[in-house]
Amino acid sequence: MTESLTNMHAGAIRLWLYAVAALVLAMVLVGGATRLTESGLSITEWKPVMGVLPPLSETAWQATFEKYQAIPQYREMNSGMSLEAFKTIYWWEWTHRLLGRVIGAAYLLPFLFFLARGWVAPALRPLLWFIFGLGALQGAVGWWMVASSLAERVEVSQYRLATHLLLACLIYVALIFTARRIGERAAAPLPGRIRAGAFALLVLVLAQIYLGALVAGLRAGYAYNTWPLIDGALVPDSARLFFETPLWRNFFENILTVQFDHRLLAYVIFVGALLHAIDVARSVKESAARAGAFVLFAAVILQVALGIATLVFVVPVPLALAHQAMAMLVLTAATVHAAGLRQRAILPLIPAQAGIQPGSPLSRGRAG
Repeated sequence: MTESLTNMHAGAIRLWLYAVAALVLAMVLVGGATRLTESGLSITEWKPVMGVLPPLSETAWQATFEKYQAIPQYREMNSGMSLEAFKTIYWWEWTHRLLGRVIGAAYLLPFLFFLARGWVAPALRPLLWFIFGLGALQGAVGWWMVASSLAERVEVSQYRLATHLLLACLIYVALIFTARRIGERAAAPLPGRIRAGAFALLVLVLAQIYLGALVAGLRAGYAYNTWPLIDGALVPDSARLFFETPLWRNFFENILTVQFDHRLLAYVIFVGALLHAIDVARSVKESAARAGAFVLFAAVILQVALGIATLVFVVPVPLALAHQAMAMLVLTAATVHAAGLRQRAILPLIPAQAGIQPGSPLSRGRAG
């Protein structure tokens, strides 16, 4: 009976984490649509509580529209926009922010319930609180990003945009990784290079998503729309790649360099995923590990194809959204694969697994 209850509790926590991860995935996709429709600056205030309600009257709509009319983006890009057109971009940004609030509630309320019931062992609590802290930080980073364009810029800072997206992806990875740990046995012994390769690919995918956000923030996808050549060559002239001073600025502000880096890392990930899949097929008998490696490689192939199509067709919104969605699927495949190759034993994560009966006085005492 105890084992049955333990498995049920582990399953509930695992399902909760996967559900929150799905919400994070949805938020990233809505955020991409918000950016592509130039909607991200339509709400010029940060009201974590009162901002849940949209304008409820024509007077309120007009007041909100007037606040948008006061920022540079309206004056330089959308001058003359109608109130109805403003409502369209407003609803994208409002939905994005609402999803953030929903994610916060969907994470915190079940977490507190599990703690109160004594279902979460001490070994797991710090990690779950850390993930919650990352989520709270993400809300502040989102406003920090928006605030970069309320006074002088017409678009958000590419530095802040990339930070905002990367943090969302780190939260997503942490949720899936933690869910994979709960109630599962460690994988069979594997060659160290297999695990190292899987984790290296996960890090490279995160780096590529960061570079993709820089490309988006600089609108670099609208420039150099040829492939495999870029600026008329496979490798652009160094004078055009590194003319900014100091040198490091080229990697974040030079449109040619940022797009070229994004392409190069795509090639590295493609080759790395191929070699890793071949290595797993030759060295590992476990079917789950083989499947994970080949699913990851297949996802990378599709993502490369979508990236090339998005570029050569000059970033049509449907293709751009598909490219971003596929990036998250590649990240999902990389995370699930790397988590499935862990080798060390899993610590008891549910009190009953350590000899404590769920719902017992000791269990409730340890939940505080």
